[in-house]
Amino acid sequence: MNLGVRWSLHGDGRTPAPGAVVRPDERLSWPRTAGLGAQHVVAMFGASFVAPVLMGLDPNLAIMMSGVATVIFLLATRGTVPSYLGCSLSFVGVAAAIRATGGDSATVTGAVLVVGAVLFLAGLAVRRFGARIIHAAMPPVVTGAVVMLIGFNLAPVTASTYWPQDQWTALLVMLFTGLAVVCLRGFWSRIAILLGLIFGYALSWVFDLAFGKIHSPAGGAEAVDHWRLDLSAVAKADWIGLPSFHAPAFEWSAILVALPVVIALIAENAGHVKAVGEMTGDPLDDKLGTAIAADGAASMLSTAVGGPPNTTYSENIGVMAATRVYSTAAYWAAAGFALLFGLCPKFGAVVAAIPGGVLGGITVILYGMIGLLGAQIWINAKVDLRNPLNLVPAAAGIIIGVGGVSLKITDTFELGGIALGTIVVITGYHVLRAFAPAHMKARMEEQEPLLDSGTSAYDPHA
Repeated sequence: MNLGVRWSLHGDGRTPAPGAVVRPDERLSWPRTAGLGAQHVVAMFGASFVAPVLMGLDPNLAIMMSGVATVIFLLATRGTVPSYLGCSLSFVGVAAAIRATGGDSATVTGAVLVVGAVLFLAGLAVRRFGARIIHAAMPPVVTGAVVMLIGFNLAPVTASTYWPQDQWTALLVMLFTGLAVVCLRGFWSRIAILLGLIFGYALSWVFDLAFGKIHSPAGGAEAVDHWRLDLSAVAKADWIGLPSFHAPAFEWSAILVALPVVIALIAENAGHVKAVGEMTGDPLDDKLGTAIAADGAASMLSTAVGGPPNTTYSENIGVMAATRVYSTAAYWAAAGFALLFGLCPKFGAVVAAIPGGVLGGITVILYGMIGLLGAQIWINAKVDLRNPLNLVPAAAGIIIGVGGVSLKITDTFELGGIALGTIVVITGYHVLRAFAPAHMKARMEEQEPLLDSGTSAYDPHA
């Protein structure tokens, strides 16, 4: 049985031959493969560590389960789709919404586990019926609108929670990270978020030395005197130990808030598979259903033990494009390094100590980028927003999702924000389409499908 764990040596094992690439079933020498694996881990560090911190989950468990998820993905795809699975930022808004209504970490992971199960079933459906089944239910106008409202729904989190903790640090970190994304090249631009975190750490330390404690909210509603950078937990943490596990808890209200993220995850996986296929020259459309199902299964396992959900990471596509090495052996090495980092509580304590002001500067850019990826889906699929059939459901759903509009169903149950916005976009589109005149429907047929062959690659983290 081929599990994709055998690789032939590429050339002399040192560098790719001129004009050639190291294919998924090839590898360089093992020392170079290990080095590439470490590079992949560094590339995903910024976003993959920020996400669990923002979700209130254990960063050590997040990095450990990202390694496990990567192994599951590589085995499921038989080593044909090189990819690293890191913590998904799409769930940050979901976690914030659940916690705002009194939910805890168990409620968050329980809701996300259900999302992983639905994603797994969606992957099986794509394998059985093809990508057109997804496109029929969620055309690009719907997918783009849902991704957009998920991202922009996070704006109040930055504005009310992180930025006020240290506005000047947040401003400088935002400027530094923006410059890093735009001005740096190659691998360094791919780790711009990580560089922004390091810069923010150093800046907070310098400000503490120069100005002493700051009087501001420290994760709560009341302003208090506190150090910007508090490393007391780092000194107490062990060098070696297991992360903090917990069982999930299931609540219908939380599950309904989380379910719309399935749409974003399908789009992310579709874009990743297509991008890798274009770069390696091997069409991977037949692997799309398997990739989606593998992501769902990996997320289910991670959340079952208290970790965050996972998704394919395009930061790592950037590393592959820069090095021309698409060997899945490098991803096995990356998974091994992630497992080792997960067993170091002191490392997790360093991540958990990221100052609030630093997160404020990072999330201003990060949350906005997530939202604008929805616009990128529209552009890639040539969605015509002059057509009322596209414009009306997208406009209504986005305003509901971003503004936090709610609909009270009973005294104990209401829909609002992301969940209600997604329902309005999907049902609104299909209901309006049923009654729309023929000329509006004809204009819809000119749109490029999101998941069928020939679609432009969608880069979920670029």
